[in-house]
Amino acid sequence: MRILVGLSGGLDSTYAAYFLKKQGHEVVGASVVMHEYTDISSAEEAANAVGIPFVVINAEESFKDRVISRFIDDYLNGRTPNPCIECNPHIKFGVLCEYAKNNGFDKVTTGHYADIREENGRYFVKADFKNGKDQSYVLWKLSQEELSMLYLPLASMDKEQIRKEAHELGFRAAESKESQDICFIPDGDYAAFIKKETGLTFSEGNFIDSDGKIIGKHKGIVHYTIGQRKGLGAFGKPMFVKEIHPKDNTITLVESGNEYMKETVIGELNFMKLEERANGQISAFCKVRYSAMPVPCTVSFDNGLAYVTFEKDTRAITPGQSAVFYDKNDVLFGGIILK
Repeated sequence: MRILVGLSGGLDSTYAAYFLKKQGHEVVGASVVMHEYTDISSAEEAANAVGIPFVVINAEESFKDRVISRFIDDYLNGRTPNPCIECNPHIKFGVLCEYAKNNGFDKVTTGHYADIREENGRYFVKADFKNGKDQSYVLWKLSQEELSMLYLPLASMDKEQIRKEAHELGFRAAESKESQDICFIPDGDYAAFIKKETGLTFSEGNFIDSDGKIIGKHKGIVHYTIGQRKGLGAFGKPMFVKEIHPKDNTITLVESGNEYMKETVIGELNFMKLEERANGQISAFCKVRYSAMPVPCTVSFDNGLAYVTFEKDTRAITPGQSAVFYDKNDVLFGGIILK
């Protein structure tokens, strides 16, 4: 096959390109320029190390429109976004798939640890929860067309074994560390980034308790996320962010244990293994955070929304974050937490 590999210059994508070339495929590396911090040099070095051609695709304008604008809007409205969720379908995979279609490639590959399956005409991501690198959670928004074009060879591979082999092959990428930061905010100061991009200032406001009583001062809502415990100040006991209220610039804090919820509402639904539902009810397992294990739940569909009831209280269900629903290891659908 002729395969386009999205290269970041990191270990996973570099090894994926090497693995495919070793299998005998015609492999071309591609780097998608998304912002000023996109590291083209590392990606090009990885392509040279593997011995494959390399192309650069510019998507800075689209990234700003689809990812950065959404990121800022979410924080201004008291939500906590995950920009990778928006980037994957519209930029990273979207741009690679479009380039592949227009240039005669059979498949698109990245270094993600997940598996793509097809059943009854529908494509979906299959998770591997035993693998600490499972990335099914961040792929729920991919379209059926994008999924049909993907081949992810690292699905069941062991990361440490990959790193060991990359060392033996002399790939500099073997030394690369895991990326934890938001890629377009390398210093991690997202509040300063939002202030710079918008020109806005964010005034102090009140921390309140569940009864609306003022219990302290916060430094501006963009500095906080649901479930946050650190950096709130001294209250004589652990406190957590329960709700953020942009309209009156207040933040509700609760004592430990009260940050758990049993119900939530999900919007912006994208269906994978499960066909699109306008109404009805299903049982599933749900992840509300990347690092969380799936929790049993009941889902009712109504007018484009999913109403979720968990079997047990679930911590820090955060508006703006993703909820991904599984049948065993198969991604049924996903959506954005509204409340």
